[in-house]
Amino acid sequence: MTNVPELFGSMVFNDQKMKERLPHATYKALKKTIQNGEPLDISVATAVANAMKDWAVEMGCTHYTHWFQPMTGVTAEKHDSFIAPDGDQVIMEFSGKELIKGEPDASSFPSGGIRATFEARGYTTWDPTSPAFIRDRTLYIPTAFCSYTGEVLDKKTPLLRSMERLSNVAVKVLHLLGKNEVTRVTTTVGPEQEYFLIDKKMYDERPDLIYTGRTLFGAPAPKGQELEDHYFGSIKTRVAAFMNDLDEELWKLGVLAKTKHNEVAPSQHELAPIFSTSNIATDHNELTMEVMKKTAEKHGLVCLLHEKPFAGVNGSGKHNNWSIGTNTGENLLDPGKNPEDNLQFQLFLAAVVKAVHEYQDLLRITVASAGNDHRLGANEAPPAIISMYLGDDLGALVEAIIDGREYKSAGKSDMLTGVDVLPDFKKDTSDRNRTSPFAFTGNKFEFRALGSSLNIGCPNYMLNTMVAEELSEFYDELKDASDMDAAVKALVRRVFTEHKNIIFNGDNYSAEWVEEAARRGLCNYRSLPEAMAHYIDKKNVDLFVKNGIVSEAEIHARYEIELEHYVKQLHIEALTMIDMAQKNIAPAVSSFVGKLTETALAKKSLSESISVYAETSLVEELSDELEKFVRKTADLERAVDGAKKYDGDNLAQATYYRDVVFAEMGKLRELGDAMERKTSAQYWPYPSYGEILFGV
Repeated sequence: MTNVPELFGSMVFNDQKMKERLPHATYKALKKTIQNGEPLDISVATAVANAMKDWAVEMGCTHYTHWFQPMTGVTAEKHDSFIAPDGDQVIMEFSGKELIKGEPDASSFPSGGIRATFEARGYTTWDPTSPAFIRDRTLYIPTAFCSYTGEVLDKKTPLLRSMERLSNVAVKVLHLLGKNEVTRVTTTVGPEQEYFLIDKKMYDERPDLIYTGRTLFGAPAPKGQELEDHYFGSIKTRVAAFMNDLDEELWKLGVLAKTKHNEVAPSQHELAPIFSTSNIATDHNELTMEVMKKTAEKHGLVCLLHEKPFAGVNGSGKHNNWSIGTNTGENLLDPGKNPEDNLQFQLFLAAVVKAVHEYQDLLRITVASAGNDHRLGANEAPPAIISMYLGDDLGALVEAIIDGREYKSAGKSDMLTGVDVLPDFKKDTSDRNRTSPFAFTGNKFEFRALGSSLNIGCPNYMLNTMVAEELSEFYDELKDASDMDAAVKALVRRVFTEHKNIIFNGDNYSAEWVEEAARRGLCNYRSLPEAMAHYIDKKNVDLFVKNGIVSEAEIHARYEIELEHYVKQLHIEALTMIDMAQKNIAPAVSSFVGKLTETALAKKSLSESISVYAETSLVEELSDELEKFVRKTADLERAVDGAKKYDGDNLAQATYYRDVVFAEMGKLRELGDAMERKTSAQYWPYPSYGEILFGV
């Protein structure tokens, strides 16, 4: 039987191991860096490196790697051994300099034009706030990544900067409110991770899944998710074995994996962790996705993290539960029993409301991807329109503040079950709104629009930065106030009045909301090219530059990288579709039509005339569809070729791929799926949706 307390963190160089293995003075200095953001001395790094190496070697490690998060959407690592020559022998060495700095080749990672191919040097640098861990006999050291000339090339550095910036301004605001004991404010995140599990044999027969992560052809199965019987249903034996192994592997790595269950679509599941600081939560989520894939392989399964691997059933997202807390243990987004009297909560709530309203475009941009374009606005995800849900109680409080009325929170009421043997319990003050992109859920906000494969560092550094900007403005307005309570009340009332349009507690899926949102002046960017066009708007550039998160050049680089990545994804999808159509689908349907024709011609008796008629009719239908399918394949080829005229203009090319290439792909798929429904499974070249989704 697994002893979870002993297992948890056994592969992590965590606080307990540092305390045991480091000199007391070194341990205290490192803790000050981790907890308070103080600079790290090289002597401390040297002592940590020696202790870290000794522990890793005792655990069977022979190599170490600087583990970082470049602008590729996945993590990166280069492995170096601990060995060093000692005469005819070798010894195991690891210095403070090796811990602090690594030097991967930076020329092959996306840089958005910051680095040319011949400018190869780049650096990784140790992030002491995220603990090192062991995987596959290798010591993994979480790091940041930058170019030789200092430009940020990763997704971690902006997050760390945003956390420091938010902490600094939030502490200043709290001191104005009399909370002088607070010295640090931290953002926390609990990212719920959705994913699909399918049989490896099925996966290996689908080039579209292999190359793109989603099915480019596929007719719906007779049964999908209509009965909602998979959601929270009994977990199948094979999946349960995978989940048990996954839990154990994650617990070894210190990941707080807490909840697991079946999701709505067949073969879809979810894992949810306990909250961690934003930095560690980001590292752990990247680690979770990697461990999911490797654990699935051991069970003859494949873990799919694409946002929409199967048309017609729910896609996969990642719910980003975000909150703010102090080093004294106070949650700044906790309304308390009487939110109407809690000015501190109202002030921080106002900062979030103002931030989301003013930078709604950035929140949409940070969740934009080729995969998420398929998912947003469907029945499993919020729409592309960003709005906030506060619930009945807080919504009424905000309206009362705007109107200058007194308000008394109803508080939690008793939930009476009506059954004597069942215990009564307290009902929350507000329902949950699953259609809202950004919903208040008690003492946190749930940003529901993230795609399942997204690095959560991006939305969280944007959230942190925009809220920090508003708190900075609040501080400047309040710092000279003679009556702080009156000044806070006036500020909160003005902010809620000016930014109430972002608050919507209704059905975000309704057509009426689309019209209402337009009247309110809210953005509705339906695709990545539409959204990304606003990334480099002056107000957004100013936000990041003013707060010291990324430079203007780095913002433009990220803009180019995202557009180029989008183009490449759709290009690969289109080429894969053409390949499948020409090499397998068209020949398969042609063979089936030939067989039907041959069978019909061989029948002579009157009793077979009806069968002949049916076969002839099917031959005619399939022949007509096959002819159109071949033409549409050629149309798609021409559309892909037409993108070349936009070389050098990533936004124009991304827009072309979305408007022209993607549209042609949809037409080709419609014909292909229609032919699949009529073609014998014996002839169809790929596993069907039914086989894939119900094959585990």
